[in-house]
Amino acid sequence: MKISVIGAGAMGGATVEGLIKGHQFKNEDITVSDPSQAVVDKFAKLGVNVTTDNQQAAKTADIVCVVVKPWLVERVLTDIKAELDPKKQLLIVIAAGVPSASIKEWLGANCPPLFLVIPNIAIAQLASMTFIVPCDTTQQQTELIQGIFNDMGTSLLTDEQHLASGTTLASCGIAYAMRYIRAAAEGGVELGFKADDAKKIVMQTMKGAVELLEASGMHPEAAIDLVTTPGGLTIKGLNEMEHAGFTSAVIRGLKAGLK
Repeated sequence: MKISVIGAGAMGGATVEGLIKGHQFKNEDITVSDPSQAVVDKFAKLGVNVTTDNQQAAKTADIVCVVVKPWLVERVLTDIKAELDPKKQLLIVIAAGVPSASIKEWLGANCPPLFLVIPNIAIAQLASMTFIVPCDTTQQQTELIQGIFNDMGTSLLTDEQHLASGTTLASCGIAYAMRYIRAAAEGGVELGFKADDAKKIVMQTMKGAVELLEASGMHPEAAIDLVTTPGGLTIKGLNEMEHAGFTSAVIRGLKAGLK
């Protein structure tokens, strides 16, 4: 099985790195297409096939993955349209806000079974939260695509109506999590730690929180109750954050991503 990734910018490049580190494809079965020679050279050193010709990349793949900016999707799909074979290929489009109806209109009868997919950049470390929308696909095809993305993290099958919400919660959300890490690390410096030590402390603390919730299945608030003793430091800190609008700010930020 061969896969071609057309577009190797931040998201496309992270996806290729995940495919290389994962277990679904051999390097020789991965092709990267990008107009930048520097990008092509970078991935050539990692042992995958590279090209600057999108049509060639599309022609040789069983799975064609288009990962470009939303305003470039129509141009790229129109360019590779003649090379697509709906009887032999699957098409993945990773581009926020591009509806399946538009993709099908642009490709017409040449549109392969289609998946709208939104991962996040942690896919490069096999740790993405990925949303998958199957569009007129079979169960076998869906299981294949979900298996590929589960190999690079965790995936959730959803419908097109909820894809934007998934994007702001997980794809944009990883930036929100990083902003918390930055803020907490800066607070750590103010508390007397060196910057690198503060960052390490905060990252390990977040990792521990996630692993605890995953292992226990507890609701976050139940886990918080375990460390909030009456009159203690933790509840004072939490209440001060809430006075500053912490929970409200998070929810407002997520909702702003839908506008």
